[in-house]
Amino acid sequence: MARNTVSLMKRILITGAFGQLGVACIKQLSHRFNILAVDLFVPDDRKSDHALALDISDQTAVDQVKNEFQPDVILNLAAMTNVDGCELNPVGAQSANVDAVKFLADGFKGHFIQISTDYIFDGNNGPYSEADIPNPISVYGQTKWEADQYLESTECIVTTLRPNVVYGYTKYTKASFVKWVVDSLVAKKTINIVDDQWNNPTWTEALADVIERVIDKRLLGTHHYGGDRVMNRYEFAHIIADIFELDASLIKPIKTVELNQDAPRPLKSGMKTDKIEKELGIRPKSVETCLREIRNQLAS
Repeated sequence: MARNTVSLMKRILITGAFGQLGVACIKQLSHRFNILAVDLFVPDDRKSDHALALDISDQTAVDQVKNEFQPDVILNLAAMTNVDGCELNPVGAQSANVDAVKFLADGFKGHFIQISTDYIFDGNNGPYSEADIPNPISVYGQTKWEADQYLESTECIVTTLRPNVVYGYTKYTKASFVKWVVDSLVAKKTINIVDDQWNNPTWTEALADVIERVIDKRLLGTHHYGGDRVMNRYEFAHIIADIFELDASLIKPIKTVELNQDAPRPLKSGMKTDKIEKELGIRPKSVETCLREIRNQLAS
């Protein structure tokens, strides 16, 4: 992992590299940058000199990787994202979502890109702009907001990106809403989907493209990103069923309160994207366009 003085490619350390967004970022960035992909576990088919198992809550291990790889950019995708799991294990959430960020940022003076979340807001009055005041209502949201604030006090050059309902379709993760809906409907399973949680869902590959643009432009500060329009999860599931030509009658509406979840959810959420659209000269793709691209990729 020692720096190759011959190579002039920017060096990017990607944490949480084998989650759904990490896989999309490796695909997007590896053709132009020198990537070191780290995660708690490296899938057998992804093991190489450019992938490493790393627990980012282990400060000694993190320091060793930073010292040896000498990244120009740290792209932090790693987090404890199980919202109910965070509520039940706040110590673990603090370690993964706050302490690990501190270890990554400590002594680093390069470009630090932090993936945050809409869960830092209470969900009373979304969609949210960068000027809106955070008010997290769950341990997950609280820890992510604490990490956002901490980074502002560091020597890093910081970009904080806040997407919401990040989705893709990859064998490496079960966290994707799209994958769960498609797999369930293919198996002819009836699924209950909340119709009172509102977001503008974010495709991993669209977000990876934004991240590449952020790196190229060295766009700093806090920016929100999401799909082209806000919808509820029930509506989103029906669009998924339509694009993949699956039986939408298996999708049943339910209210969030009926799920009896351990952590509260922000209901009326979503991200306003005006700022990043203007600064990067982009327009978010429609959910339908993104889902068709996913289906085409799966068919190829």
